[in-house]
Amino acid sequence: MPDDSSADEVLDPPDLTNKSVIKATVLLSELGRHRDGITVTELAQRVGMTRPTAFRLLLSLEQTGFVARNDGKYTLGWEIARLGRLADPHRSIVIRIQDTLDALAERLNETIGYAMVNGETEYDLIAEASGSRMLTVSHRWIGEQHPLHTSATGKLLLAELPAGRIEALFPEELPALTPSTISDRAELLRVLRDIRQRGYATMDNEVEEGLFAVAVGVRDEKGHLIGVLSANGPNERLKSGPLPHIVEHLRQTADTIAHHLTPGPNPP
Repeated sequence: MPDDSSADEVLDPPDLTNKSVIKATVLLSELGRHRDGITVTELAQRVGMTRPTAFRLLLSLEQTGFVARNDGKYTLGWEIARLGRLADPHRSIVIRIQDTLDALAERLNETIGYAMVNGETEYDLIAEASGSRMLTVSHRWIGEQHPLHTSATGKLLLAELPAGRIEALFPEELPALTPSTISDRAELLRVLRDIRQRGYATMDNEVEEGLFAVAVGVRDEKGHLIGVLSANGPNERLKSGPLPHIVEHLRQTADTIAHHLTPGPNPP
């Protein structure tokens, strides 16, 4: 008699992905990091492809406007810009991370925020989640950006920059929002050194009196800062709790978010 046991086996679903499309998107992502252009040889080395494969894909992308070539260097093309104007820059990201933020807010029972990094000194707070406490931080900060030297998120961005860049960006005396705001550039430089060493930033009554926040970075597979994850709440409550415990939960969640938002390994 035939053996019917195979009927109970769970077959692996077929791989329906197109490896060439995946490779093309990897090239586009890397091109986005080189606004002045990059040669095909350099690009292939950075993404781990052979030069002929990268050249063939770039040629196809150039014909459809997704890539532009000038003096032997490639950049993102006009079609990318056109589609970018049509796309909601935040909606797809929020959909992918909201459940993760909700889970962390429930675990810590505080307000959790996620800010997307747009440049060396620019970010957008695009998503929040709240715990069940009656006294909590409201959702009124979505889309807002405080002075970089005052917020935990802003300090994390600044900690990525060399001291000379900080000195070029800020005068010796900094504007203060509260009596606790860092108002001296030398003090800011010292705080940023500490942030680099410990890997997280805090905001202690510096944006608004009575408000405390702690933030960690979300990084892609190459270590680039792509976002900032923060926990926010009343000063007395957050400062009285175990801060290392909160930081550890933030770091674990930051790794989860990075996994959701960054591409996997290059296809063979």
